[in-house]
Amino acid sequence: MSSAGFKVRVTKDFLVFSSGHFITFNGDHCERIHGHNYRTAVEVEGDLDENHYVVDFLALRDMTRVITDELDHRMLLPSQSAYIRLEDDGPNIVARYKDRYWSFPRDECVVLPIPNTTTELLARYIAERLLADMRQRGWTDPRLLRVEVEESFGMTAEVALTP
Repeated sequence: MSSAGFKVRVTKDFLVFSSGHFITFNGDHCERIHGHNYRTAVEVEGDLDENHYVVDFLALRDMTRVITDELDHRMLLPSQSAYIRLEDDGPNIVARYKDRYWSFPRDECVVLPIPNTTTELLARYIAERLLADMRQRGWTDPRLLRVEVEESFGMTAEVALTP
């Protein structure tokens, strides 16, 4: 009997998020605030379970949607940046980079445990959240979990986790 490798892919029109951000680069540059209409796709590779699924499409779709909905219409801020400092300011969060600073309403922000809000790190954040959710549900770790985030048409970052 031949062996087979199985993979499922979930990408839907509602697995999107529109968010503001800015990144630092080269140690002494900081972009202006801007935003993107991000699109997300998720692939899971693994063996078939007792239902003959790699994973349940609908559950994977819904898990991904929870994450993209949390990021939607928010300002994305990195909590682990070496260059951007975040400070509490009552109902606001102040982000500082050198002599520049911005104040954002706290409830309009998502503070992410990443060093920079690049598309690559957003993909990793989503993948790690999905893997944690899979484990919480008692699912077997996939052989490979791939998350793709498209920042704009033709500009995509991808991460592949092998738990």
